[in-house]
Amino acid sequence: MISKEDLFYKIGSLEQELIELGAFLHANPELGNEEFQAVDRITTILQNNGFLVEKGLASLETAFRATYTVGTGGPVIGLLCEYDALQDLGHGCGHNLQSPSVLGAAIALSQLEDLPACTIEVLGTPAEETTSGKIPMAQQGYFDHLDIALMMHGGDRTTVDGRSLAVDNFEFVFEGKASHAAVAPEKGISALDGVLMTFNGMEYLREHVRSDVRIHGIITDGGIAANIVPERAAAKFSIRAINRPYLDTVVERALNVARGAALATGTKVHINPIKSLESKLNVQALNDLLLNNAELVKAKNITPPREQTGSTDFSIVTHRVPGACIRVAFVPQGTPNHTKEWVKASNSKEGNEAIMTAAKTMGATCIDVLSSPELLKEIKAQFSAEKEVQNNLVLQ
Repeated sequence: MISKEDLFYKIGSLEQELIELGAFLHANPELGNEEFQAVDRITTILQNNGFLVEKGLASLETAFRATYTVGTGGPVIGLLCEYDALQDLGHGCGHNLQSPSVLGAAIALSQLEDLPACTIEVLGTPAEETTSGKIPMAQQGYFDHLDIALMMHGGDRTTVDGRSLAVDNFEFVFEGKASHAAVAPEKGISALDGVLMTFNGMEYLREHVRSDVRIHGIITDGGIAANIVPERAAAKFSIRAINRPYLDTVVERALNVARGAALATGTKVHINPIKSLESKLNVQALNDLLLNNAELVKAKNITPPREQTGSTDFSIVTHRVPGACIRVAFVPQGTPNHTKEWVKASNSKEGNEAIMTAAKTMGATCIDVLSSPELLKEIKAQFSAEKEVQNNLVLQ
C-alpha cells in the first residue's frame, strides 16, 4: 500500500525549493500570457526531476504540460496551476502559491517507490485573470484524457469549491458624432450617452432577475475632453448566474439594454463578446477526499464551501473530467482577494504554510485515487450523474 507518510516526508524535503519558487513568482509578477519567467522557472524544476515538458500548448506561449509516467496504463492524474498576476497589484490572488504546491505533490509522487502504474501531468494554465488559457486548452482537448483534475487556491479558509457562477463578459462600444459641446452641441451625437443609458438600463434590469444574478461593469472610454461631444465610448460588463440556461436569458435582456440605449441616443453599438465560462460541476466524492486529507494534514480553519462565490475558468475543466479545487487558508477569514492584504500574505510564513498544506493535501488525494480503482469508479459515476443533471437543466 502506498504510504502517505512517505509522501509527506518527500514533500518536506522539497520545502526550501518550493518556498523559493513561491517567493520568486511573488517578486516577479507577470500578467496573463506574459508569464515567461514563471514558466521557465517552473518547467526547469520539473525537468530536473524527470518530467517530460511540452511548452506552447494551444498556441499559448506560456501554457505547458509536464508528464511523469510509471509503468503502462493506469489513471492519468492532472494537477493544474496558474501563475499570472494582477495588473498594478501583483499576486493579489495568491497564484504564486499554486505552482509550488502542485510541484510539491507531483514531484513527491514521482519519487514514491511503490507508486502503481499511472501518469502524473502538471498542466500550466496561463492568464486566468484575463483571457483564460484553459478555454483554448479545453477546446483543443488537453484535459479530456485525464481521469481526475486537481487544483489549489489560496483562501481565507480551508474548503472546497461548491458552486460557482456561470459568466459572460462583454464589451459595448458606442459610436456617435463629434462636435463642439458648447458651440454646436446640436450637431453632435454623444456615444457617452449610449454608455450611460446602458448603465441605467442595467440598474433597472437588476430589479427583475433572480437574486443569484450579478451584473457589474465599468466605463473604459468616456471621451477625450469635456468640451467635445464624445464620438466613441465604451464599457465592459460581466453578467453572472448560478446556471447557464437562466444566464442565457439574462444575457439576451442585457444585450437588448445596450441595443435600446443605442436606439434611444441615435448612436451605434458594437457588442464584443470577451469570455464565457460555465458554472462549476462538483463531484462530492472528490471534494470529500480533499477535505478529509486537509484534516489529515491539520490544515487551518476548515469550513464548508463558501456561500458567496464568483466564477472560475476551472469550471470548463470540470465539465470534461472530474475536478476539484482545495482552497487553503493563509489570510484571516473575511479578507477579500485582489487586495494588498493578499499580496503581502502570499509571501509570508502563512503563505509558505499554505504551499506545504496544499501539496500534502493534493498528493494524499492522488494516493487515495491510485490506491482504489473502486473509488475512482465511484468518482466517475458521480461525475457522469452530475453532468447528466446539468445537461438536462431547465429554467427554474
